[in-house]
Amino acid sequence: MKQLLISLMLVVISTMTIASESDGLILHRSTQTFPEAMLALQTSIAEHGYKLSRVQRVDIGLTKSGYKTDKYRVVFFGKPSEIRAVKQSSPQLIPYLPIKIVIFSENNETLLVASNMTQFSALATREDTRDLLERWNNDIQSIFDDVQ
Repeated sequence: MKQLLISLMLVVISTMTIASESDGLILHRSTQTFPEAMLALQTSIAEHGYKLSRVQRVDIGLTKSGYKTDKYRVVFFGKPSEIRAVKQSSPQLIPYLPIKIVIFSENNETLLVASNMTQFSALATREDTRDLLERWNNDIQSIFDDVQ
């Protein structure tokens, strides 16, 4: 079951082939319950100046397919003006936008996973886009720290 969740998580966050887990993904474990962690996540996203675009439930589809799973969501967010600028300057990055964080409950912990945005730097055609990916990555790490 754990392998299934990890596989689905990789598909949902649309990562490229990952050379190593530490390069491709940012993982954070929190001892907060899922509802507390979800609230802290959404609050921190807003405090970092991002707009929450949607929260997608993944656990319903898994349950309907016969799998037992705890809470499982994908949180989509970004700054609309930045996302528009990236789409115009580097359209090859469109599949990785907006920023996504997967949050799910496992036993008594809540896990958060996101793509390491700097892995997409090679796809960026402009230096300012690469700088933006770096900032997004730093913000994700800061958001994860806030959820702790």
